[in-house]
Amino acid sequence: MFLNISKPVICTPLDTHRAGADEVKLWMARFDLLHPLVSGNKWYKLYYFLKEAATLNATTIVTYGGAYSNHLLATAAACHTLNLKCKGIVRGEAPEILSPTLHICMQKGMELEFVSRESFLTMKYRTGLHADEYHIPEGGYHALGTQGAALMYNAVKHLQPTHIVTAVGTATTFAGIVSVADARVVAVPVLKNMTDIPDRLKQLEVIAKPNDYVIWDEYHFGGYAKTTPALFEFMEQMNAQYQIPLDKVYTAKMMYAVRDRMQQGYFPPGSRVVCLHTGGLHGNLALGQKV
Repeated sequence: MFLNISKPVICTPLDTHRAGADEVKLWMARFDLLHPLVSGNKWYKLYYFLKEAATLNATTIVTYGGAYSNHLLATAAACHTLNLKCKGIVRGEAPEILSPTLHICMQKGMELEFVSRESFLTMKYRTGLHADEYHIPEGGYHALGTQGAALMYNAVKHLQPTHIVTAVGTATTFAGIVSVADARVVAVPVLKNMTDIPDRLKQLEVIAKPNDYVIWDEYHFGGYAKTTPALFEFMEQMNAQYQIPLDKVYTAKMMYAVRDRMQQGYFPPGSRVVCLHTGGLHGNLALGQKV
């Protein structure tokens, strides 16, 4: 199948803190390098959906997202490679000029249908086969997406992590990692006032104990896709020091949180911390545009 879930993932070591046996080791798992468009967690979240669609002989994939959705982009690219028709249901009215993300989606053959925000809310979690169309919910938010995201752990478990850190949007990736990891999973929500993560775990059919995870909810920088000069400066520093580009919506906020907590001495001596680069770099095409 196109999405090879056994593909090796580069894990880049970052600075260690403290010395000797007490040091805290830190890695960045470069899931963003798996594919230029089906990058990061999307590679895994789509896996079981597309596998089921093939089993059901679906001829068209339908999915949901906003004008800058990495999920729409990844789905369009995957369907293009698999020679599947695909349709993207886009939240909001059709703009005069398409976002860079939607422009690439159309180049990859995705048909775009714009719907009102009210209608989108009633549609975005549709799943499964309807006639010959197979529906994938927004962001892969479903147990199948969680099962796919859980496979990401196989790429990092050789590092024997004590902590795994991931940015959180729908919480699908977070739920998948929590379901299988022998480590404490750290969630960094990129939305303001995202207080329903425990409920989302239940909806995604993941049973977790309170000690299995922790939520750092103060690094959203004002809300989804909101930024500050300090965040952009941090992104530039990371790229200059490690040649690791971060996206402004997810991974930049996650890594900023990790650096801040490291400086506060959050991680116990001997900790082995793995940060998940979940891709989304095409979102940076909108840096100079309103998101």
